[in-house]
Amino acid sequence: MPASRSRTERWRECLAQIEQRQGGIELTLPVERTGADVPVGARGKNLLWRVRLLRVADTELIVERPTALGHAIDLEPGLELVGVMAIGQNRWTFKTRTLGHMSLGGSGRPMMGLRLGAPEGVERCRRREHDRYSLGDLSMPPVQGWAVLDPTSVVAAEVACQATINEAREAAREGRAYQEPGLVLPEVGPGFTAQLTNIGGGGAGLVLPASESGGLDRGRVLYLRVDLMPHVPAPLGVTARIVHQHLDSGMNIHAGVCFDFSFNPGHKAFVSEQIRRYVGLLQASQQTRARKAA
Repeated sequence: MPASRSRTERWRECLAQIEQRQGGIELTLPVERTGADVPVGARGKNLLWRVRLLRVADTELIVERPTALGHAIDLEPGLELVGVMAIGQNRWTFKTRTLGHMSLGGSGRPMMGLRLGAPEGVERCRRREHDRYSLGDLSMPPVQGWAVLDPTSVVAAEVACQATINEAREAAREGRAYQEPGLVLPEVGPGFTAQLTNIGGGGAGLVLPASESGGLDRGRVLYLRVDLMPHVPAPLGVTARIVHQHLDSGMNIHAGVCFDFSFNPGHKAFVSEQIRRYVGLLQASQQTRARKAA
């Protein structure tokens, strides 16, 4: 029996192995692809949080409470989630549901954990040659990136990003059309395209196809534009530093980055707000659908 098939059938053992290694899984809220709240032609993006798997029991999983830039992500009980577990380059998805938060003790301020319903089964993500990072039906956010030549120049780009998103949101509230102004970039080298694989407390994971690898050769500081449309009305610009990178068997580059707000500290609160707003919109949409179905 192939190892991947064996692991699919013995998924509980795989989760226990991740727990023993103090590893993590990834979680995301399902995204509606169509509907009144999604503009025609727009496809929602799945934002994955990487969280440490703390405990595996017969009926539930305990994970770290998801965070974004130091702020906890509050997930209401009863929300449907999609989980992703990985061993090597093999990945599996599963459906789960939030069961509420719990205190994990600890000295000083108690650490909070998130309780999840144990999955009933897992589905292996089939890798295809034309996919950079295949996760079944999940749609990973595309990213435009550039190596920054002058890090002080990121301030103007981040200020322009804030203005664009705020103005687009205001136009939507007033029911008027909004045309995004010209793109403002820092002083950068050639660009590259990537996908956002996950976010954590203060950073993110990216995957670049082999053809885009040259984009990381010009420096450790990057300027990224993350597409979370339509829930965030324009790409979210953020500065990041490369922490580590490696090649997979397909010569794709997997890079871990930490967000860098040292040149524009006020941008951190803005980025965190957009992520929390994104989560709030998806939660509200799911709860609305549940009420209609009841």
